Amino acid sequence: MKVEEQYLQLFRENREAIDSHSPRVLNEQREKASMAFASKGLPRYGTENYQRTDLSELFGYDYGVNLNRVNFPIRQKEAFHCTLPDLDTDLCYIVNDAYDNEWSRVSELPEGAFVGSLSDFALSHPEIAARYYAQAAAPDHDGIIAFSTMFAQDGFVIYLPDGAVLKNPIQLVQLLRADMEILANRRLLIILGKDAEASLLICEHTLDTHSFLVTEVVEIFAAENSRFALYDLEESSKNTKRIASVHVRQAENSNVTINCMTIHNGLTRNNYYCHLEGEGADLTLGGMAIAEGKQHVDNYSRIEHLVPNCQSNELFKYILSRQAQGAFSGRIFVAKGAQKTAAYQNNRNLLLDDTARMYSKPQLEIYADDVKCSHGMTTGQLDDDALFYLRQRGIPLAEAKTMLSVAFTDDVVKLVHIEQLRERLRDIIEHRFRGGCMRCGSCNICY
Repeated sequence: MKVEEQYLQLFRENREAIDSHSPRVLNEQREKASMAFASKGLPRYGTENYQRTDLSELFGYDYGVNLNRVNFPIRQKEAFHCTLPDLDTDLCYIVNDAYDNEWSRVSELPEGAFVGSLSDFALSHPEIAARYYAQAAAPDHDGIIAFSTMFAQDGFVIYLPDGAVLKNPIQLVQLLRADMEILANRRLLIILGKDAEASLLICEHTLDTHSFLVTEVVEIFAAENSRFALYDLEESSKNTKRIASVHVRQAENSNVTINCMTIHNGLTRNNYYCHLEGEGADLTLGGMAIAEGKQHVDNYSRIEHLVPNCQSNELFKYILSRQAQGAFSGRIFVAKGAQKTAAYQNNRNLLLDDTARMYSKPQLEIYADDVKCSHGMTTGQLDDDALFYLRQRGIPLAEAKTMLSVAFTDDVVKLVHIEQLRERLRDIIEHRFRGGCMRCGSCNICY
């Protein structure tokens, strides 16, 4: 039996249990999603968008799926340690793929705003949830979105009505923990009204040594003049496989920043589908990966400029060593009539030894003539002259390599707008290159 058939059978046999633990808004999308999954299946290895990541092999493993919503409680020592010194954040938790109301704490919100469980939001705001859920990431977009929509039962929501501004950044700590191999299906829904503002920091951690597979679908709706920043920091484990899809829709004069950093992982595939639909929309898309020892990081992006006078800046950097494999495929699409577009794409990579592999494919597809667009890619090793300069000043070779590697990442770190988070990221990255335990802030989860 093919992998797709196995999951379709699992879905049909457990449909009643899935629906009974989910709100109506999520349940109404399942039939359409199952039909799309049966038709499309999982993305095929070797096709244009999946030339370097084989998903069928990942989904072929015998994972448990928590359809009956068995509780995996947070231990007290695991809570409130993923904090940032000198920065007030509102902490929220997802354990595997369920929102944890017990430990999550959110300060007073603007009138009409909501931050919390997707299930709770769908029950309290059913019309708004139905208007946005599975709309930017439609179930028939691809097999991954269809799969997620079939099985997702909870998730996380930020909803801000017109003019609402979140005083504190939201820090969403996503934990993987279980006493068996688990497949988790996460959904995030971000809805910003006109002139609304919010920042979201996602911390991805794996607390157990079992194998985990995560599908994560993020939908972002940025209305006119809104501002939103998403920072995603992955520090998981070598046994964690993660496929994340971020879908963005931007209205007139909205500003969205997305910066996803893979510090430690097993296999990661990130998909970014960004639609600039209103004039004056501004998008910054950044990413960084540090990988070694057969770790795999694959980033795919498609940015669509659909109207005139929009801007996008895209920068991805990789540092790879010891048989690690990286891939980047990015396409900037400029529609006919989208004049005065300014779109820039850059991929830069460091290979620290000759066993690491990097595959890069930057692309432009332009149907307007009055635009400023560029794309580029460089892959190389540490600069010999810079190493020589540092060695001449008495710095040992290993320390000199660490200093240059840390400096290489700083362009991506600078895309973070929160000063305290920038400084903490620099500490984390330096600690990573020195071979230390992965941790952020005062986090002691890994001890």
